[in-house]
Amino acid sequence: MTGNWGRWGSDDEAGALNLVTPDVTLKAARLVRTGRTLGLAQPLGPSTASPRHRPGPMRFMNRDAGDYALGARSPGGFRFAEDTVQFPTHSGTHADTLAHAWTGEEIYNGHPQSSTRTTRGAQRCGAEKLVPVVTRGVLVDLVAATGGPLAASAPVGVDELRRGIAEAGVTPETGDAVLIRTGWLETQGNGGDYFADEPGITAEAARWLADHDVALVGADNYAVEQQSATSGFPAHLLLLHQHGVPLLENLELAELGDALAAEARSTFLFVFAPIPLVGSTATPVTPVVVL
Repeated sequence: MTGNWGRWGSDDEAGALNLVTPDVTLKAARLVRTGRTLGLAQPLGPSTASPRHRPGPMRFMNRDAGDYALGARSPGGFRFAEDTVQFPTHSGTHADTLAHAWTGEEIYNGHPQSSTRTTRGAQRCGAEKLVPVVTRGVLVDLVAATGGPLAASAPVGVDELRRGIAEAGVTPETGDAVLIRTGWLETQGNGGDYFADEPGITAEAARWLADHDVALVGADNYAVEQQSATSGFPAHLLLLHQHGVPLLENLELAELGDALAAEARSTFLFVFAPIPLVGSTATPVTPVVVL
């Protein structure tokens, strides 16, 4: 298998996140100008849209205003509420782990696919292996570059990636997080069409990103890559399986696009801190941008 298999040793399960070294983080920190922070996650709750093959998030109140009022017999007694939330890990804004997609008999780095066939979750490359990183983010703003959201199933190739970076001379660098704004969430986010025929990166674009040694790739759609009735998931296989690049799906990128346009730039400090759900094939995440 080509790509990053064996690059960080035969036991590696963090993949391209290894590319974010202390030097990469220190360099990214110099991009901070105003200190303004933006969260890129969708609100996650019962109204969060889900594809038909996944149940939506559900909430159960374990303790509410009528229960377990400690000291309630006295005025001002302590009261509390608790709840349980149940949802598929591939819900809302999340990171696909390196246990999520593969071809053949092995997941990323040659770990056996049998390690994912257990009720205890993935024994290799699960969400707990996605280390937190702080790195340079690069926004590929195709809404700004083309004058509006992309059409259904529009391909985002290498030329489109280059065109969507506002700053002349900026290209992806080692350890970058590359985020792609297609406008799909902005136009289709509340309807069933969101989960069909989305615009996104092609296999060639995925290879170009991998060749630039990026650490993360994300988009404002549900699969990052172009989808149609016959497309399959070649970018998933190339990035997740071959190169160990986690994918960030369902990002909120409109506010970031507007903020960067006002400053005429595409780069920023990017914070990725996934929830270490042991053995999970995905995990909710709230990526944070510092401008």
